[in-house]
Amino acid sequence: MQPVEDLSQRIPQIRPCLLEWYRHNRRDLPWRGETSPYRIWISEVMLQQTQVATVIPYYRRFLERFPTLADLAAAPLAEVLKAWEGLGYYARARNLHQAARELVERHGGRIPESYTELRTLPGFGEYIAGAVASIAFGEPVAAVDGNVKRVLARLFALQGDLQHGATARQLKEIAVALVDLEAAGDWTQALMELGATICLPLRPKCHLCPLNELCQARLLGLERTLPVKPARKSLPHYDVTAAVITDKGKVLIAQRPLEGMLGGLWEFPGGKQEPGETLTECLRREIREELGLEIEVGQLITTVKHAYTHFKITLHAFCCRLLEGEPRALGVADWRWVTLAELDAFPFPRTDLKIIEVLRNKKRE
Repeated sequence: MQPVEDLSQRIPQIRPCLLEWYRHNRRDLPWRGETSPYRIWISEVMLQQTQVATVIPYYRRFLERFPTLADLAAAPLAEVLKAWEGLGYYARARNLHQAARELVERHGGRIPESYTELRTLPGFGEYIAGAVASIAFGEPVAAVDGNVKRVLARLFALQGDLQHGATARQLKEIAVALVDLEAAGDWTQALMELGATICLPLRPKCHLCPLNELCQARLLGLERTLPVKPARKSLPHYDVTAAVITDKGKVLIAQRPLEGMLGGLWEFPGGKQEPGETLTECLRREIREELGLEIEVGQLITTVKHAYTHFKITLHAFCCRLLEGEPRALGVADWRWVTLAELDAFPFPRTDLKIIEVLRNKKRE
């Protein structure tokens, strides 16, 4: 690769070339040209690990519901999660809400202008803090997401592990050195734009790239093999059960604990099948542990397959009848008896939304 010491020679070539390309080729996106730090923050959080086409309608609806930082801070968490429903990675929404409240309580409703201050807030990791500081406030700091890592790995032919060790340190050093001191926000967005539209993961459009003559990977014929991808581990699979418990025209739903995965969302109660258990035994045990109820497990309603970041599940939803007990929040944050129509007021994971769709289709039959 090109030694980092030679950056001073390459920067005068790279910066103006990429910035000129960006100013003439950037996509017309709802948050482009935005000056509100609040709106820039919302867009960057939504864009983490999520494609632009998916984000755009969420971004617009979210800002219609929470047009200001004060509106977001004042809203109940359940409303924020409902607005986020289907976008995934719900910790992002919880951190947004918590940070908004801290900003109102401790910062007078003002988003700090420095990277260092931003890093003290919930959800402001290195990337989000760097993106907001550079785009909203022009601070010359680096913001390195997956797109930027790919661009820099190819541009400088980094052939090691970008996540760890010497190569990761080298990548960060390069990213910091390249930041344009006079146009930090445009520089941050230019790198991300190049990665999103030209320097693609599988089929980079090198013939359209403004940096193709400066790209070390292209000169070495490595543009399709870099960055180096660590061997993918096979994801573990779990069978999970869900109980659709009905009584007097209503269905029982439970809220997941705020801590942990999908925290604060509502679901049809149940849990993971243990070794040696049948699905029926699993569901009866889970409902006893979570809600203190005894149930009769009836027919299978539907089966939903879903992949999370670190594992896959097959969710088996059963029609169930309450035999004994009153619901208690033993292993859940809360519970409610609701009608099918009232389910729309609660935020659910994708898997449970599919169960709701099946239930409503059956009711229409």
